[in-house]
Amino acid sequence: MKNRITYLFTIGFLGILISCGTAKSKKHQPDISNYNAEKPIVTKLSDSSFISGNNSLLKNKQGIWELYVEGDPLEIGLNTGALSDSLLHRQQQIFFSKIKDFVPSKFEQKMLRYFLKWYNRKLYSNVPEEYQTEIFGVSQYTSHDFDNIAPQYQRGLYLHAAHDIGHALQDLALVGCSSFAAWNEKSEDGNLILGRNFDFYVNDAFAENKIIAFIKPKQGHNFMMVSWPGMIGAVSGMNQQGLTVTINAAKSEIPLSAKTPISILTREILQHAATIEEAVSIAKKRKVFVSESIMVGSAQDNKAVLIEVSPKKIDIYDVPNSNQLICSNHFQSDAFKNDERNKTQIANSHSEYRFEKMQELLAKNKKINPQIASEILRNKEGLNDIPLGFGNEKALNQLLAHHGIIFKPKEKLVWVSANPYQLGEFVCYNLDSIFKGKPSNKAISFELENLNIAKDPFIKTEAFQNFKKFKAENHQMDLYLKKKETVSPEFIQHYQSLNPDYWVVYYKAGLYFYQKKQFRAAQTNFEKALTKEITTAPEKAKIEKYLKKLKRKLQ
Repeated sequence: MKNRITYLFTIGFLGILISCGTAKSKKHQPDISNYNAEKPIVTKLSDSSFISGNNSLLKNKQGIWELYVEGDPLEIGLNTGALSDSLLHRQQQIFFSKIKDFVPSKFEQKMLRYFLKWYNRKLYSNVPEEYQTEIFGVSQYTSHDFDNIAPQYQRGLYLHAAHDIGHALQDLALVGCSSFAAWNEKSEDGNLILGRNFDFYVNDAFAENKIIAFIKPKQGHNFMMVSWPGMIGAVSGMNQQGLTVTINAAKSEIPLSAKTPISILTREILQHAATIEEAVSIAKKRKVFVSESIMVGSAQDNKAVLIEVSPKKIDIYDVPNSNQLICSNHFQSDAFKNDERNKTQIANSHSEYRFEKMQELLAKNKKINPQIASEILRNKEGLNDIPLGFGNEKALNQLLAHHGIIFKPKEKLVWVSANPYQLGEFVCYNLDSIFKGKPSNKAISFELENLNIAKDPFIKTEAFQNFKKFKAENHQMDLYLKKKETVSPEFIQHYQSLNPDYWVVYYKAGLYFYQKKQFRAAQTNFEKALTKEITTAPEKAKIEKYLKKLKRKLQ
């Protein structure tokens, strides 16, 4: 466990929900006087199908919600909120339950509330008015159960900084996204193709109600993005001009104040840019408060670049005469690559390992198509196909992704993974057909079933069933360690058998025996952990430090 101050920052990405005082906050609501603020009427067709005028929400057979909304910012927000209100309530319950898990003390919650009141004092001034207005519309349908913590609009606004705080705390393994692009002779048809895993993880419940939003704004380009209830920012998306955005965290200092959330910046790019040049121009206008790589793909340019941003500078990573681009969680451009923080990130995290794994897989596959892209995103092995154990963050598929996504921008095709993680069917959509052919007053699925990519066969294996059991027992093992309770030998043996290639099962057993002063058993398990592929250099050093202590104790 980190020291107490770092511990409070650890839950900052969840605690960001705890807001400022209500009196001052209400001054910062957007001006909606020029909009029609009448709430839409929603017709419920079934438990998984709703319509409101031309707007609709439907749960497809793969379990993904498909949202279609159109209009000005307030209309988009109000219709989104009205159609998804029950999902909004559920999502906030998930977040606030996590706050209680991380910060059970009411005193600490109060301290965190005061800190965040100061921290978020200028967030509203860094979010464009159109997105404040949309967030306001959505927020009218959030639960009143949490009004004692913050008013509806402020809760919605501050949620959009949660992603950034998680990235700022990446050393605590909240995120580890991987993305790649291929074009010209590297893609099967010469046209740009991109793939990415979005590994922002709160818990499994967080990803249960993922939403694919298809948005037709009055100003800007029509676009789609993968989201969750209450989120209007873009973490993965493509517009009808064939421009795509995805985001990958880089190493950040813990920021001292909130500025423009990355997902709001990428939403602006998605809605208002058609080319890489236009995307860069928008990025240069905004001040961000964490470091991030924004992969922008463009059908018009038939290539992808990285817009690398930090609170202090911006640079573009665009390799001349290249036909592919890879991104994990460190910077590559001239302005950033030699920064000490970036070099530390490469040395101490799993970012470089995943980067090299993507290089390896792209080298093995001479021509990338959607099927091959899905196989890369689902890959669970290490370099040279060594076993990593399931859930290892060195894997491209860490078995925790909120979603995997594949884009073919020129064709306006996108594939989004169904649960669990990126193992479910990749469901295909065509933006041109959706925005040109959406019928009024109907809720229909937009999927192109004949182009879907099948589920990962891994779902049907005993290994996957064991992994699900492992997750439960791993949590139980953490509780045993925390409470210093006695564990049966049978439990430890079974726990390790469920995920035998994963270093963590031996490390935690070593910790247990160390607590119980069973030093020979602790030594055996720590040594076994070192034979596995350990996620980061600091974690390996920690095990080696325990072994040095044990050597002295056993002499």
